[in-house]
Amino acid sequence: MAPLSPAPSGRRVLVTGAAGGIGRAIVEALAACDCQVAACDVTDAVPAVTGAAASAVFDVRDRAATGAGVASAVEQLGGCDAVVANAGVVDTIHRAERFPEAEWRKDIETNLSGQFHVAQAAFEYLRAAGDGRIVLISSAAAETGVPGQVAYSAAKAGSLGLARTLAGEWAGHGIHTNVVMPGFIGTPKVRALPEPLRQGLEQMIPLGRMGLVEELAGAVAFLLSPAAGYLNGAVIRVDGGFGLSTGGLMTGPKT
Repeated sequence: MAPLSPAPSGRRVLVTGAAGGIGRAIVEALAACDCQVAACDVTDAVPAVTGAAASAVFDVRDRAATGAGVASAVEQLGGCDAVVANAGVVDTIHRAERFPEAEWRKDIETNLSGQFHVAQAAFEYLRAAGDGRIVLISSAAAETGVPGQVAYSAAKAGSLGLARTLAGEWAGHGIHTNVVMPGFIGTPKVRALPEPLRQGLEQMIPLGRMGLVEELAGAVAFLLSPAAGYLNGAVIRVDGGFGLSTGGLMTGPKT
């Protein structure tokens, strides 16, 4: 028997947060695999995303707007086989004891509630597809925490519980739900950080470098492929080994 393909050829996919660095890379990677992709975002820049066959503008925090936006995107694509819930905010920074209520709600509602709104709105379409796929984009912060970003870390941890619950509930409808957990990825915002800060962060990663957005997009593409057909409720870390014990001075090139 020939191995199953690791490419998601021919799928109709909705990608949220498509105007950002990671979202654009996901859209481009899927389009390169002959997928029809609807680029969805809160900004009207989405029609310009390279590779997008359709677009929709909505705020994932708004359940009704998300429902209407997903319906519009599905109509443009002629159906929906997969959803990549990537929309999020990452730059809200406050100490926990002073974290403003409004910004807490913004982070939780965008990074967690927004993923649920998109998945729920797409449920009937994914069930009709017969082999529906949902990929939630979490973060290594879900497991490590990030000082100054208690809301972001909490929301991204919530994505894991959300995914595993949907994986258990919806598998009987032919829908697989999995998580991609990025570490330090070289988005435009990350690359704009001061060089000493970037270098310090890279020294914490066993591979010694930040990840490429294309590497993260490749993990998403795999989860939508036939080869990932028995993955459900899984978490794939794309983080260069961040958080692993490296043995201190024993790391580095071997002579």
